[in-house]
Amino acid sequence: MLYGMPTLIEYGTIEENLALCQKLGLDFIELNMNLPQYQTRALREDLEYYRRLSEQTGVFFTLHLDENLNFADFNPLVREAYCRTAAEAIQTAKSLDMPVINLHMPTGVHFTLPEKKVYLFASCHSEYMAAVRDFRHMCEREVGDAPVRICVENTDGYRDFQKEAVEALLEAPCFALTWDIGHSHAAGDVDEPFLSAHRDRLAHFHLHDAKGKNNHLALGTGEIDLPARLRIAEACCCRCVIETKTAASLEQSVQYLKS
Repeated sequence: MLYGMPTLIEYGTIEENLALCQKLGLDFIELNMNLPQYQTRALREDLEYYRRLSEQTGVFFTLHLDENLNFADFNPLVREAYCRTAAEAIQTAKSLDMPVINLHMPTGVHFTLPEKKVYLFASCHSEYMAAVRDFRHMCEREVGDAPVRICVENTDGYRDFQKEAVEALLEAPCFALTWDIGHSHAAGDVDEPFLSAHRDRLAHFHLHDAKGKNNHLALGTGEIDLPARLRIAEACCCRCVIETKTAASLEQSVQYLKS
């Protein structure tokens, strides 16, 4: 399997992240588009530099889309901006030979009633699914025949409307799944049956340990059956991001994997 790390908030430059990646013997870095230095416009201005860094170090890159990216927003102007952002991310991934773009599935806005929450994507179902299909078609056009996969990540437990939307996205071969094992544990493993049912579409893992709802812990310090999860990742030929958030916890996690 190939193992990688996320870009860390404690490091302001790609060079610092690369130095740690090489020190730990990891294979790739997942660039996080929530950070200003890894926006697609910034990356595209430095394409040659990133190519040269990858060639010199042997480290490749994957891309994590902005967690706020809501490609189904009911405001057409907002939706267009997010979809254009996703399209630019695909173009960047193709230019830098990135095999994976990681995507959080948006939950959208909910109304809190006295007895329950009502998610607008569920109550306005036809409009939501139309936006999902439009997004899928756009991504198919942009990816073309490139070996780029847009991997949808589980977060706090898929709602029924999200499961339907993910299955609609998976109708296109350019979409796949990310299994975030820490998020899954923190959500009571409610996503495991859905992920297992689509095991043939697993392409990416986010690895971090968890205790109860507290996740992003160093590997080996929580409650997750990590060997079982790693066996699945290996069987599915997945790339694995060690998604702890500090250099110290990354080093601890790599030592756990070596042991």
